[in-house]
Amino acid sequence: MNTMALYDAVCRTANGQVVRGYSTTFSLGIRLLDRRYRAPIKAIYGFVRFADEIVDTFHGHDQPALLARFAEDTDRAIAEGISLNPVLHSFQQVVHRYGIAPAWIAAFFRSMRMDLQRREHDTESFAAYVQGSAEAVGLMCLAVLADGDHALQERLRPAAQRLGAAYQKINFLRDLRDDRDALGRSYFPAFGPGAKQRVEADIRADLEAALDGIRALPRGARFGVYMTYVYYRALLRKIQLAPLDRLLAQRIRLTDRRKFSLLTAGYLRHRTGLL
Repeated sequence: MNTMALYDAVCRTANGQVVRGYSTTFSLGIRLLDRRYRAPIKAIYGFVRFADEIVDTFHGHDQPALLARFAEDTDRAIAEGISLNPVLHSFQQVVHRYGIAPAWIAAFFRSMRMDLQRREHDTESFAAYVQGSAEAVGLMCLAVLADGDHALQERLRPAAQRLGAAYQKINFLRDLRDDRDALGRSYFPAFGPGAKQRVEADIRADLEAALDGIRALPRGARFGVYMTYVYYRALLRKIQLAPLDRLLAQRIRLTDRRKFSLLTAGYLRHRTGLL
């Protein structure tokens, strides 16, 4: 006889496929988390990834209508405690169990709508975009990783926001060519050769501010988050060495060999308590 537990498990499996299909970095980071964190973090990733796909990939379709429907379906899933969309079913469970704030979800959708409405950003709109698309998602993940410790969650809130912002800005630098050529977007205000160094310095400051927060996470969460930090920090260093014209011509990546080297070094630091 089929049960809700079976449906829940099928939905969790679907989220795992989403993570593996779209991001090797986050897939590995999640695998390095303690088991109790993996399914809820995958659910958050699946939710965010599907919204991203609507605004970045579904060209030739009515993207504003699809995004509005996805937002409505999200609200309905949370209100009813169930959804026939496996990603939203798992996400609503995380919302209820970990107290994901409605304001974070609303901010995220505002940023997704901005992707359909704006081609260039000024300083104010850029800050608003990053707040919703990255900082709010960082707070969702922190709610899971703090696992009911509200004092810890509040203390690490700034670090989670800055880590999310750093990852987003690194993605923007890595994807300059695709954003410009395929999507017609320019995220960084007045971005040019001189601005590249300014943006990189801003990202370094975000990463440095986030590291103490990573160290303060529960042990079962610390290593997985730390390794995503290590990968993104290495990616930033590679981007820093690349001139702007190279960023506009190709997507900067870390090789599998480099990732394995970073994983080995990161594991040794974790095991010896040197994070």
